[in-house]
Amino acid sequence: MPTAEFVTVDVFTEERFAGNPLAVVPDARGLTDRQMQQIATEFGYAESTFVLPPENSQNSARVRIFTPTMEIPFAGHPNVGTAFVLGRQKDVFGKPVTDTLRFEEIAGLVEVNLLREAGAVTGATIRAPQPLELAEEIAPELIAGCASIDAAKIRTSNHAPIVASVGLPFAIAELEDLATLAAARPNVSVFHEAAARHPRSTGDFSLFLYVRSVDDPWHIRARMFAPLDDIMEDPATGSASAALSAFLVTRAPGSEAETHITIEQGVEMGRRSLIEIDVVKAAGTVTDVRVTGRCVSVMRGSIDC
Repeated sequence: MPTAEFVTVDVFTEERFAGNPLAVVPDARGLTDRQMQQIATEFGYAESTFVLPPENSQNSARVRIFTPTMEIPFAGHPNVGTAFVLGRQKDVFGKPVTDTLRFEEIAGLVEVNLLREAGAVTGATIRAPQPLELAEEIAPELIAGCASIDAAKIRTSNHAPIVASVGLPFAIAELEDLATLAAARPNVSVFHEAAARHPRSTGDFSLFLYVRSVDDPWHIRARMFAPLDDIMEDPATGSASAALSAFLVTRAPGSEAETHITIEQGVEMGRRSLIEIDVVKAAGTVTDVRVTGRCVSVMRGSIDC
């Protein structure tokens, strides 16, 4: 019986069994689309990745990302975790591993730089594959219904809830305080309503809620819900963090900036994650968004195919 080797890692953490778990199949040659989806469903993680030889030999690999229900064009923690796994190998499809990797994905080319300590790979920094794109605003009452919170607790003085993307769209909304963030619970029926009202911009409607620290506005606590993708809550969402960071830096005063943002997520789930974002703004436009995270290996084995 043919088999496929896999590795699981926890991403955006240095502590095993914290952060966001990811399953990686470092050599997915021979697997069909259906098998990839079945394997991702079997793992049940927010995402699983399948690594294939690149279509362009100048790149490192082609990476396909699956949630338990569908393939998606881009996501943050799968790229960081996949780079960590491949970076600890001697080669990728016969090519020696260097500290710079380039992944072909549906959303575009993702550039990756490996992090090392004492020669060992400890994580990675990825660059968002697309510029910031904003879609329609969303009624606070709809956001409140999705999260089972009082609409008055959604802060609109800085911005209305809005859909933002740097490769994958999210509805983002600022809340008044950490107590409200902790109280949020996804209401699946309202998520279906939201997806029906905003089908073109949000897909299956993923919601990213956040609170900015009073002491440091660039330190953020967040939660992400995507129950229509079988993700009741995600411990760490690099793609949403990148989109939010690009949006906030775009709105910040000044036309030039190099801003470092720390986003803490997964606390309410008992899987604390730290996502580091660096955003560059030039002539009033965000030109670069980089997502950094550390990783730790958890399991490895083989899948009977």
